[in-house]
Amino acid sequence: MAEESGQERTEEATSKRREDFRKKGQVAQSKEVNTAALLSLSLLLWYFYGGSFWSQLSWLVSHFWEQSGSLAVTPQSVVQILLFVLQKTAVLLSPLFLMVLVVGFFASFLQIGWLFTGKPLMPDLTKLDPIKGAGRFVSKRSLVELVKSLAKVALVGYVAYKTVYSEFDNALYLVDMDVIETLYYVGRVAMAVLMKSCGIMILLALLDFMFVRWEMEEKMKMTKQEQKEEFKESEGDPHLKAKVRSIQQQMARRRMMAEVPKADVVITNPTHLSVAIKYEQGEMDAPVIIAKGADNLAMKIREIARENSVPLVENVDVARALYKVEVGEVVPEQMFQAVAEILAYVYSLKRKS
Repeated sequence: MAEESGQERTEEATSKRREDFRKKGQVAQSKEVNTAALLSLSLLLWYFYGGSFWSQLSWLVSHFWEQSGSLAVTPQSVVQILLFVLQKTAVLLSPLFLMVLVVGFFASFLQIGWLFTGKPLMPDLTKLDPIKGAGRFVSKRSLVELVKSLAKVALVGYVAYKTVYSEFDNALYLVDMDVIETLYYVGRVAMAVLMKSCGIMILLALLDFMFVRWEMEEKMKMTKQEQKEEFKESEGDPHLKAKVRSIQQQMARRRMMAEVPKADVVITNPTHLSVAIKYEQGEMDAPVIIAKGADNLAMKIREIARENSVPLVENVDVARALYKVEVGEVVPEQMFQAVAEILAYVYSLKRKS
């Protein structure tokens, strides 16, 4: 939409837009963090579990060879041996599988929190467009991913090369070592390469995590027009709300004007105020303001009052004080005396007539 309207996305994303992106599964998640976490904890697991793993594996191999000569080769025995090997292998590898599951879950959870949505799995026919598909291969995103992959391979390759190269002189003594010492030496060099590569991966994961979050923030930015449309959707069209409010005010004004004929008196300010008061002795504790208005509305109240023989009493101070009271509320206590005198005057007029 921003591209079509020519507007730039300069406004920060609103909470609603962030939530919409999240529901669609579009979150700032770095795959490099998962890779670095998996590699780091794999090395840590191997450091503590490696000795036990090799010990159990050696026992399994030796036990297999010891028993192989005494076993009769039958379909049943082959199946039993296969099940035995699979069972022992599963036990040996179970810590690794468990670690992969736990690390994969927490590496994602710590980045994006709890999120379950099926929208990324929904089929999107627009993705079948070959023109757009070809465009994704040469997009800015694909270029960034290519640069990241090349940088990762180059850095890890350089670190591995420098580590192995530094061991070149020591490698010359391998010809005089037995097999166990050779394997130990190769394992030590391999562990050094992996540890340094792990350090590189952690650094790259940190940089990629910051880049992915920045990229997502840029993607979620909105144009001014998008913000206005979102505000209309969430709060309603301001013009429509103003129209509804105007209609409500007109209806309230009609109801108020319909009450004017029931008033006992309309107190006026000769310039622009009118306040209609009603009091039913024995049913009301105090007089109630049933209508009020200023300027044209005040004139309309006076007109209706005259048409229905409602007395008009001019009193500037009382009219101004009562105009501050909302329609439907009783007269303030401090105004009881003044209003009572006006009502007494009106009742005396009615008795005389």
